[in-house]
Formats: sequence, structure tokens, C-alpha cells
Amino acid sequence: MFSIQTVWEDFLKIVHEELGSRVVETWFKSVSLIRWDTKEHIVYLQTPNAFIRDWIEKNYRSIFQVHLARLLNVIDLKVTFINMSQKETPVSTVDHCLPEVYNEVKKITSPKKFKPAQALPYKKKIEEFEYKSSGRFGNINKKYIFETFVVGPSNSLAYAAARAIAQKPGDLYNPLFIYGDSGLGKTHLLHAIGNEIQTHNKNVLVLYQTADRFVSEFIYAIRFDKIHYFQKKYQEVDVLLIDDIQFISNKDTTQEAFFHIFNFLYDSRKQLVFSSDTFPQNMNGIAQRLRSRLSSGMVTDIHKPCIEVKTAILKKKAEENGEILCDEVAEFLAVQASSSIRELEGLLIRVIACAHLTKQAITLSLVHHVLGVGAEQRKKESIDFKTVIKIVGKYYSYSLEDLRSKNRNKDLALVRQITMYMMKKVTDKSLREIGAFLGKRNHATVKHALSKVEQMKTKNSTLYKQIESMIKECV
Repeated sequence: MFSIQTVWEDFLKIVHEELGSRVVETWFKSVSLIRWDTKEHIVYLQTPNAFIRDWIEKNYRSIFQVHLARLLNVIDLKVTFINMSQKETPVSTVDHCLPEVYNEVKKITSPKKFKPAQALPYKKKIEEFEYKSSGRFGNINKKYIFETFVVGPSNSLAYAAARAIAQKPGDLYNPLFIYGDSGLGKTHLLHAIGNEIQTHNKNVLVLYQTADRFVSEFIYAIRFDKIHYFQKKYQEVDVLLIDDIQFISNKDTTQEAFFHIFNFLYDSRKQLVFSSDTFPQNMNGIAQRLRSRLSSGMVTDIHKPCIEVKTAILKKKAEENGEILCDEVAEFLAVQASSSIRELEGLLIRVIACAHLTKQAITLSLVHHVLGVGAEQRKKESIDFKTVIKIVGKYYSYSLEDLRSKNRNKDLALVRQITMYMMKKVTDKSLREIGAFLGKRNHATVKHALSKVEQMKTKNSTLYKQIESMIKECV
């Protein structure tokens, strides 16, 4: 004769294959099969609370009926859900489960199965989202403030919007949605908003949360009957900052909970701020009604920073670490990192660490050594400006005299900027040396040219391929 425990384990395996591990962990593992009436063909399923019982009955009843009927070899199966907190148990006819099997199942499904040593981690997780009126939410990083955020053309609108709502939370740009690639400063702005608000109003409850953490909290709230604490925590905050909101994609239950929290806070005129790597309406796996609310306020993006901004960021970060970077070193590091500010910081930390450990000054040669660009640098040293001019001349009908002239013809100006970009990429020369060679132009002109060409490459695939081909010919 089969065991109820075996039937239930087989059922969970089937559901895991059909619905995925996330659904099983969130909903089905909190349910227990406690009785099987063979005469009436009724299975009794126990849930830890009314919330889970109602949700499962609404969304997954057919799953239980189809698969349990097949496993129990019956045609017409009835499913009854019992809330663990209910004092009364359903009255049925004769329970045909064998006593030893039923006792075995009781031991397995009883809440007492969690020993103190096992229960402790879960208890800690539950306590993390219990609301305490005297406490302050959020893991606001105090080092991320507006004063340390480097503003440039790529992020000025997002910065201005963030400062505005920090001064008048709930009144302007609600919700604020900031999107852009990873590592461009979205998280910095969210923390800066929280720090600014808390600085001027100690009584305001600010919560910074990642979307991943929100999902985890919600799952534990369901499994351990703490939905009340979860809802209370989020409904009591004055400013809610959710980072990487795209990670609630394809999580329908979490989106449902988040949707109601959003509506409650918005109707209460509480400030909402979100970040994502995607424009709201382009987020896949997000319900349309939620996408509509996310984009209902101020939506702004952050672009990849230009070389000037990356250089300024490096200098500011170095100052925060008690170091001063010369222009030559800052510009070299700015060119090495593709776009991410985090990548910039990583390069800078490596250089500063090496300088401190070896007790050396931060020079260009030290940077070359730390970044392992010795071989590449030697190759660059072997390439001179005349080589670049020769290669550029194959693609564009302009001479060295034309490039050095004061002529500002649009086409000539573009080729001149591409030439400057090429010279910086394939030689070891500084911006000043490049500018001096091309008609005694200043350092700022060359820097502007590098930034402009870098931006044009991202938008023009033909130009990108052409420049890459020229670089290969040079090296």
C-alpha cells in the first residue's frame, strides 16, 4: 500500500517540472498533504495561513486535482484546504489512511519538525522585516551623497530630478524612474536621495531596497505567516527607493504584492523612486498595469559618460582616498575603462593599492605596470603620428596640411577628430602632444574630439567598423 508521503513527494517533483522551483519554494512547500479519504476520494491539504490557502485555491486548485488524481489512481478527486490556524478540523466519514502512515505524515508535516538549531536562521530572517516604529529602515550608504556625484551631460537630468525630489519628497516627480546600463551611477543617486532627506528631516522613514531583497522578503513572509509585518513595513515608509526593479520580472505574485504597495504609498503621497536597466515600457515580464504606473511620473536615463566626466570621476575618487591624480594618469585610466563607473573605480583602487604597498608615487609608468599594459604600450611606442596619418589618408581624401589647417569645414572637422581619436588609441602620446601635432590645438580640443567620436561610434555602426579597421591596420 502506498504512503501519503511518497505521493506528496512525487507530486512536488511533477509541479517542479511544470511550474519551476520558484513557485514550488514559495507556495507548494508550505502546504502539507495530511489526509486521504479513500471512500469519498477527498484529499485534505493543510496551509500555514489563510493568505496561502486563498491564493492556492484561486490559482493552483486544478494542479492539485489533476496530478494528485493521477497519482492516487482516481477519476473524480475532491480537494479540501485546511488553514493551520483553524481550530476545527473538517468532519468526514471514515478515514481509510493506515494509522502508521497517518502518524508518519503528522510527524513530517508538524511545525515541530523545526528544531531550535534549524529554526534560528528563519527566525532572524522573519525579524528583519518586522516593523518597529522607533527604528529606521533602509541600508542607506552614507558615502553616497550628492556632493560626491560627478555631473556631466550624460547624467545631468537624472541628477537634477533626484535633487529636486530630495528637497520636496512626495510633491515633485512621483514616482521618479531612473534607467541606464549597469555601473553608471543609478544606485549612487538613490542613496543620495535617502541621505539628503534624512539629513533635513530625521523623522522621515526612508527605505532603500533592492528588488531581489524585496522578492526574498516576500517569499519568507508567505512561508512563515508574516504577511502582516511585510505589508506594514512597506506601508509605513515615507520614501521608498527600489533598486534594479527589473528583477521582479516574471514573478507574478511578487508583482501583485508590489502593485498594492505602490498604490497605497502613491495615494498617501509618499515618495517612490525606482532604478532599472531598461525603460519601463520595454521591461519584459512586467504586467502592463505595473509598467504604466512605473512610467507615470518622471522618467529619465543615464548615458555612458564621456571622457571628461570619467576623468573628473577618477580625480574626485582619488581625492576621497587622499591621492591626487595628474591629468596624464587620469586621462589614461579614463580611456582604459569602457564605460562603467564601477570599472573606473576598480582600476583606480588597484593603482592606489599598488602605490601604497610599494611606496611609489602614482605615475603613468606605475599605471602601465599595474594594468599589465607593458607589451601593448611598447607596441604603441613603435607607432608614430605619421603612421596614423598614412592610414587615415587611405580612407579620407585629406592631407596632413588639411588636418593642421584652421578650416572648419564639417567633413574635414570630423576627419580631424577621428584622426585625434586614432592617435590616442594606437600611440602612447598625450593629448597635448596630439593637439600640438595637428595644428597646435589645445588639450581641451583633443579631449572633446575623443568624447565625440566615442559617442558617434555607439550610434553609427558603419563608422565603428571603419575606425576598428583603421586601428587594426595601424597595429
